[in-house]
Amino acid sequence: MTTSTGFVPFGLTVCGLEELDDFCRVGVSHVLSILDPGWPAPTAFGTYGEHERLELRFHDIIEEQPDLQAPQREHVETVLAFGRDLLREGSAGHLLVHCHMGISRSTAAMTLLLAQARPDRPAAEAMAEVARIRPRAWPNLRIIEFGDALLGRQGDLIEAAHRRYADMVAAQPRLADYFVEAGRGREVPKSAAAASRLPISSGS
Repeated sequence: MTTSTGFVPFGLTVCGLEELDDFCRVGVSHVLSILDPGWPAPTAFGTYGEHERLELRFHDIIEEQPDLQAPQREHVETVLAFGRDLLREGSAGHLLVHCHMGISRSTAAMTLLLAQARPDRPAAEAMAEVARIRPRAWPNLRIIEFGDALLGRQGDLIEAAHRRYADMVAAQPRLADYFVEAGRGREVPKSAAAASRLPISSGS
């Protein structure tokens, strides 16, 4: 979904890989691409016109795992630096953030970028804005944790993320099993995790 919003002075889009072709004519000025290591670069950007693009590569996980690349603090530092460049351009900008599905890594990054742009607003409002843009949003907790520390939010962003998980599980209870099975039990509300038939990962 693409939106112009009063929350920040630039347009916003969050999407997955298969949706990139849909946004070539909306005037995107900045693209944040988050891809799995080894995944081919999307070809859709050749139709976007002039824009700045930052590409980061790590897996959608929240704990260190053998043979996988977890998000690192340096990745989040780079995301925030990219956001500061966009802020300097003001209302002329349009930010598109994507990962593979437009659900986890991209929504976490967008939440941090909005929180950075509006330090005067509670993290819950940044999270709500991302959920409005991308109703399927389930932000990657590890990215949120790094961002909370870097932005000095003192747990506000982490709390907002956990409220988002609780809302999503309340609406779709099967998500609890899915994320516990994926090794992301720390994101699942304790009551839902306890009710899950699956074991919780050691990192939870």
